[in-house]
Amino acid sequence: MTYPESHIPHAKNGSYPLRFGNTVRPLIDGGPAFRRICEAVEQARHSVWLTVAFLDEDFQMPDGYGSLFDVLDRAKKRGLDVRAIFWRSLEWKENDHFEGNAEHRQFLSSRGSTFHARWDRLPKTWCHHQKSWLIDAGKDTEIVFVGGINLGIYDIVEPGHEKLEDGSIHDIYVEVRGPAATDVHHNFVQRWNEASERNLPDGSWPAKELQSDLLFPESLTDPAGNIPVQITRTVRRETYTDTTASVGGDPFPITKGEQSTLEQYCLAIDAAKETIYIEDQAIGALQIIEKMEQALARGVEVVYVLPGNANFLMVAALKDPRSRPFLDKLQGLGRYSNFTMAALAANRGPGKYTEVYVHAKIAIVDGVWATIGSCNIADRSFYSDTELNASFWDKDAARGFMNDLLKEHLVMDVSHMTDREALKFFKETARENTMRRVRGEPLQGLAFQMDPAHYPAVDPWLPSIDSV
Repeated sequence: MTYPESHIPHAKNGSYPLRFGNTVRPLIDGGPAFRRICEAVEQARHSVWLTVAFLDEDFQMPDGYGSLFDVLDRAKKRGLDVRAIFWRSLEWKENDHFEGNAEHRQFLSSRGSTFHARWDRLPKTWCHHQKSWLIDAGKDTEIVFVGGINLGIYDIVEPGHEKLEDGSIHDIYVEVRGPAATDVHHNFVQRWNEASERNLPDGSWPAKELQSDLLFPESLTDPAGNIPVQITRTVRRETYTDTTASVGGDPFPITKGEQSTLEQYCLAIDAAKETIYIEDQAIGALQIIEKMEQALARGVEVVYVLPGNANFLMVAALKDPRSRPFLDKLQGLGRYSNFTMAALAANRGPGKYTEVYVHAKIAIVDGVWATIGSCNIADRSFYSDTELNASFWDKDAARGFMNDLLKEHLVMDVSHMTDREALKFFKETARENTMRRVRGEPLQGLAFQMDPAHYPAVDPWLPSIDSV
C-alpha cells in the first residue's frame, strides 16, 4: 500500500497496522497538553481511561483543574466509566509513582474515590512507561492522547519556559482522532485485562470483585481527517499473552514481546534524505547511533536535543567501563559538521541560566514524518520498558510541528526556510548561544550547542571550538 511521503516506510512487525484517515495535534509542554486533556475529560460522554507511569504527590493540573484524582473523581461522579492503570515497582526506590500501597489505598478511601484502577508491574526496575489518555473509547466522540509527559510538579509549564523556580521540563503529547485511536484502545484493553496485580488483594481499586475485564474493539473508529498514523510499542516478552488481533490486523505473538517502535526509528533514519530532528531524554542505543552516523555520512543534517544535565540512569550506565565502545561511537559523531548536539536553558539574570530538562521523545525526518510518544532512544526503552508512540506521515503536520518547536527554542519563525536551512539556522543559533553562555551573556531563546566529547558531563556545553 502506498501513501504520501512513502519514502519513509512504516513498521511491519508490530501489533498495529498503518491507519489512514486521522487528525493529529502535537501539544508542546505540559501546560498546553494537560489543559487540553482536562478539557477533553470535562467534555467526555462515556469513559475516561488512562495509563500512568510517574506521579508526584503534589501534582496539580493547570487552570485550577486540581489533582489527577480530582479530575478522575469528577468524571466518575458524572457517571462515566473511569479506569486507570498504574505502574507498581517495589524495587524502584524513588517516591514518584502511585504504587497502590496501604498509604495510597487509605488516601483513595479517604477521598471516597470510586473510579477503577489496576496495578501493573515488571521484573526488576523495568517500567510500565506508557502515558496515554483515552476519552470515550470506541464511541464516535473518541479522542486519544499519547506522549511522554509525567504527572510531575515541574511538568506543568508553558512554552518558552519563562516562569521557572526550581526547574522546568520540556515534553510533548499528541492528540489523535480517527482509526488509529482504535489501536490505543486495543493496547489499553490488553494491559487492563492482564495487569499483573489484578488478582492480588491490593492489586485493584476499589476491589477486584467490583471490576470487569474489557472487550477488545471490534470495529475501527470513523475517519476524522486524512493523515496516516501508526501506533507502535515496546512490550517486554512474557508480559501479556492474549493474541487477539487489532481490528483488520493479524494476531500478534505478544508473548514474545514487541519492538515496533525501535523498528520504526530504524526505518525512518535509514530513509532520511535531508534532515533528522530529534528531542529525547536519552541517547543510549548503539543501533540508533550507528544509523545516525550512516545518515551523517550521506550528508543528512542531524540535530539532537538532549538534557544538558543528563539523566542519572544514563550517567551511571556510561560510567560503566563496558560502555566505553558505545561512548566512543557517540562522541565520534562530533567529527561531522552536519551533526548538532544541543540542550535547552532559560536566562535567569546576568550570567545565570536555568537548565530546561528535555524529557521529550520525538523525531521528525525530512519534514514529512514524525513520532511522538513515551519511548526513549535507549535499549531499556526499546526492549524492556512498556512504551507507546504515535507516528504520522504528513508534510504539513510534521513540518508544522518542527516549526513550532524551533520557534520556542530559537524565538524565530523558520516556516519560510527549507528543512535543511531551518536545522542549519538551529545549529548557528545554538553555537552562538554557547559562546554567549561562556561570556555570561543572555541567550537568544533556549537552545545551546553541546560538545559530544564532553557529554555527559557536569558542563557538557563547554566548547572545544576555537573562538569564545
